[in-house]
Amino acid sequence: MKRTIKTDGAPAAIGPYAQAVVAGPLLFTAGQIALEPATGELVGADAAAQTRRVMANLTAVLQAAGASWKDVVRTEIFLVDLADFAAVNDAYAEFVGEEPPARVAVQVAALPKGALVEITAVAYVDGE
Repeated sequence: MKRTIKTDGAPAAIGPYAQAVVAGPLLFTAGQIALEPATGELVGADAAAQTRRVMANLTAVLQAAGASWKDVVRTEIFLVDLADFAAVNDAYAEFVGEEPPARVAVQVAALPKGALVEITAVAYVDGE
């Protein structure tokens, strides 16, 4: 069984996709960039500030699905510039706690709306 997650606490999708989908016991989030949920505008002058907004958006999606960062088993981070890795890592660490999930971080050529960072997550949820 599949269930779509939608929350006003994160930006609305800017394309034909869901903010997240629960399939069985797993939650798969869409990639989040640093969009302000109320306006849909890109916020954050640097990669660290954008990461904090991204992580807040992901937190809202997790909560809407009945999950938290403790339930996240894997994340993927997409960076326009790997030189931002340390700053992104520090901001990311503020959210994931002492038992962080497995993670992938890669450099990409570009991200939607000129964002510097995009993050997606997979979490274990009840699914009921």
